Amino acid sequence: MAKICPVTKKGSMMAGGYSNRTRATQFNPTGSVRKYTNLQKKRIYVPELKKTITLTLSTKAIKTIQKRGAHSVLKKAGII
Repeated sequence: MAKICPVTKKGSMMAGGYSNRTRATQFNPTGSVRKYTNLQKKRIYVPELKKTITLTLSTKAIKTIQKRGAHSVLKKAGII
């Protein structure tokens, strides 16, 4: 599975993980944690091209495609 969404360019990011004890006393930090985006494998039919494309997209990109249409979103992202 791809780690980056081709439409929104979202990928993983580093985030701090702190316990309540750390917040209270600044003692024993837990370090960094990698947070991953919600990526889904999706088959999308593009009627203008009469083709089905399989992509790994973030859930926000799936909502954008449903709202604006597959052809315009994928063309703007440079996939088509």
